[in-house]
Amino acid sequence: MDLGQMRRGVDMGPSVIRYAGVVERLENLGHEVEDRGDIQIGRPSKYDIKNEENLKDLDVVVNANEMLADEVIDVISEGSFPLILGGDHSIALGSLAGVAKDKENLGVIWYDAHGDLNTGETSPSGNIHGMPLSASMGIGHEALKNIGGYSPKVKPENVVIIGARSLDEGERKLIKEKGIRVYTMHEVDRLGMSRVMEEAVEHVSNGTDGVHLSLDLDALDPNDAPGVGTPVMGGPSYRETHLAMEILAESNIITSAEFVEVNPILDNKNQTAEAAVALIGSLFGEKLL
Repeated sequence: MDLGQMRRGVDMGPSVIRYAGVVERLENLGHEVEDRGDIQIGRPSKYDIKNEENLKDLDVVVNANEMLADEVIDVISEGSFPLILGGDHSIALGSLAGVAKDKENLGVIWYDAHGDLNTGETSPSGNIHGMPLSASMGIGHEALKNIGGYSPKVKPENVVIIGARSLDEGERKLIKEKGIRVYTMHEVDRLGMSRVMEEAVEHVSNGTDGVHLSLDLDALDPNDAPGVGTPVMGGPSYRETHLAMEILAESNIITSAEFVEVNPILDNKNQTAEAAVALIGSLFGEKLL
């Protein structure tokens, strides 16, 4: 998927993550892995660059996420852990629609430089990859909110955003209005990643029946993950993010996960895809000793 934003190339993200050895990494940890391949999105005959609702390529994005939601539901029905590779972050619409279907009270950790809490009314760009979290909370356009046939997928009080350092005015307003727990880089620097993650784990596991991790590689500092479409300087380091994944592994609360926004065209020798694979390894229990 690359239609949720304007930088071509991120649709190749899943391929380069595979090339970096994600399946082998997980198998070496003792996990049984079924790679279901890519969901074929297709290309629109004409890109919907501008529309009255300020939602670029709305129909194609909705259709793709409906397919993803169905796939995730199928994986869960088999008793398996859904690990989703992107693609731009608009795929979180389908991920959450599938994951939350059998949950009464899903928790979400959103590890990202951005809040992804815009709507068509508040978005400066109209790019849907900046809207999946708000839509999943039941805020925004009806087609985005109702992917999977229901809304909302997650309650604001069950969400934690970590690593934020670029928020639009509408997103800041929504965060305050809904009381969403956000650890900006100020809190990460001041408290340390260990305390931030311990507090986040406590928050999202309080009364929930599953926790979804949505990790955007642009959460990391661009020096450690250059291959992303919307880099923001001053993010958590590669090592800090490993620690975050290790703490999540130890907590044993994560029931689904996605890693998104790897763009090989913008990358340096597949550095960002390799970082994604290493972080996935840590999330799934990899340790040095």
